[in-house]
Amino acid sequence: MTIIIIDTGCSNLSSLKWSLYRLGYTSKITTNEDDIINAKKIFIPGVGSAKTAMNQLKRYHLHKVIPLCKQPVLGICLGMQLLSEFSLEGGRINCLKIIDCHVQPFIKKSNVIPHMGWNNITVMKNKFIFRNINMHDQFYFVHSYIIPLVKYTIASTDYSEQFSSVICFKNFYGVQFHPEKSGFVGETLLKNFLEME
Repeated sequence: MTIIIIDTGCSNLSSLKWSLYRLGYTSKITTNEDDIINAKKIFIPGVGSAKTAMNQLKRYHLHKVIPLCKQPVLGICLGMQLLSEFSLEGGRINCLKIIDCHVQPFIKKSNVIPHMGWNNITVMKNKFIFRNINMHDQFYFVHSYIIPLVKYTIASTDYSEQFSSVICFKNFYGVQFHPEKSGFVGETLLKNFLEME
């Protein structure tokens, strides 16, 4: 199975590649259009700014390629946010426009921002990606911007306010947390994604 990690120019590519390797899968980090189009599974990881990542995708014309993908695609952290219409991080940044939602800063500031550390998710819609994951399992988050609850939210998290921690539209999935940094439960989610049809 060909597994592609899209090179978004961010810093967490190797940790994701290593997590997939521990699960018994080899993957390739690339910006090559043909590799992406012909892959069986695609990951869009990201740590950093939406502007920097979108500039990288546009440089290789991937902002036009990714929305046409028919295979399962998983955006991680910033990668999830890139699936949206736009981000309000540092102004208004147009994103991939795949999922009808937007990215905004936390509105309520009763907790420390960025949201950093372990937190629960509340599953709202039963999907294969949550197989063998329990309601009390925790994932590792590092972020200052959120996607509010929308009709494509399939899991939420509470940190000062409710936000989308997992979204899904057709073959596109996004997780706000870092499964590659979330131990066994994170590996379970990655394995589920790799095994889905």
